[in-house]
Amino acid sequence: MAVFVGSLELDVLLGDVRSLKQKRSVVRPILAELRRRFDVAVAEAGQRELYRRVTIGVAAVAADAAHVRDVLEGCERFVAELPEVELLSAGRRLHGTDDE
Repeated sequence: MAVFVGSLELDVLLGDVRSLKQKRSVVRPILAELRRRFDVAVAEAGQRELYRRVTIGVAAVAADAAHVRDVLEGCERFVAELPEVELLSAGRRLHGTDDE
């Protein structure tokens, strides 16, 4: 049986945010909805000191590479369509059991 692990790194520009407290109030619901909707592991992974920028890391595991790709594409699309943020860039990686 094969196991595939996919990761997604999203660089996001937040809207009208003027403090780290406001940043958390925008980012937390996004992370929670990604977890709920796509059943993925997700975290604020970078740019923690900047008010208006955040790096969101997403990980998915499945026995089917196509399923992992579909889930990560769905996560990227979800964030890209949010009106309160702007997706600046996205990077995906897929690792299978044959990778060394």
